[in-house]
Amino acid sequence: MLSAIELATKLRENGCKVTPQRLAIYDMLSKTTEHPTAETIYNKLKPLYPAMSLATVYKSVEVLEKIDAIQVLNTGEDSFRYDANVAQHFHIKCMHCGRVMDVPCQDLKPLVENLEKKTQFTITGQQVYFYGICPDCQKQH
Repeated sequence: MLSAIELATKLRENGCKVTPQRLAIYDMLSKTTEHPTAETIYNKLKPLYPAMSLATVYKSVEVLEKIDAIQVLNTGEDSFRYDANVAQHFHIKCMHCGRVMDVPCQDLKPLVENLEKKTQFTITGQQVYFYGICPDCQKQH
């Protein structure tokens, strides 16, 4: 994760404004493993930044993704989720409660090399999602 100074530097280097809202959004994302939606981020930060709009959150996460400070997750819902952990890792989603968790990544190098060989693509990234029922939901059902 980036410090506030590192994030500000990265924003400036990419020609982006350093705003308190962008710093707060990144700070929130860097301190959670819950992978919140834009609406969740907005609701959590609104008391601290009353003038902030939901559009500000969407624009901020777009900028943060553009500079590779966060990743955007599409786990098959109506809205995206956001993750400040940009290191290679997988995600798993509970199909009952909707919780999304990080899964440590195994070495994908052999798989990537095999896919590149078979497809002639140069693979520049990947996102892997698993779906199931979390332990808490298993206990309830």
